[in-house]
Amino acid sequence: MYAIPLSDDGGAELRPLETWHAAEFLRHLDRGREFIGQFIPFGKDATDVASARALLRRYADKRAADNGALHGIWLDGELVGGVLFRVFDAAAGTCEVGCWLEPAATGRGLVTRAAGILIDWAVEERGIHRVEWVAAAGNTPSTSVARRLGMRRDGVLRESFLYGGVRHDQEIWSVLAPEWRTARQAPEKR
Repeated sequence: MYAIPLSDDGGAELRPLETWHAAEFLRHLDRGREFIGQFIPFGKDATDVASARALLRRYADKRAADNGALHGIWLDGELVGGVLFRVFDAAAGTCEVGCWLEPAATGRGLVTRAAGILIDWAVEERGIHRVEWVAAAGNTPSTSVARRLGMRRDGVLRESFLYGGVRHDQEIWSVLAPEWRTARQAPEKR
């Protein structure tokens, strides 16, 4: 398929995350399950290879229907996280980008670079006008990615997300296509 470099040394790559990656995906989730699950339920039901494959199949179906997609982040040949189009609506010109990452891969800028690649593609290839990022208000690493991507915080949905027995505020961040293009022309500001 494709592998897009996320680092100058070639050690980090963005690749499609497919159903045949189920065993590797499960190992990755197991390594990062507690960290990943702090603010999002992503992968919580993937507890064996069959259920990991089912989650990957749901996103393969979303890709086929043109309304979502998963992309893995590999570091030195090991799956360590990913970025996704959780929602993708080309007709409406909107999408939501999100991420997950295991602890060993944090602090390297991988999610910011990978999400930037998805946003570039959505805006330039698919004509998406509004890209959203939704994060629990307490998830500072996630909201920091949105900020580094040049997104603006549109607002807070107070106590809108029940997770782990706690009602979390959700921050909604977005970038519009003209803003993205302007920011891309001045990458030192990102």
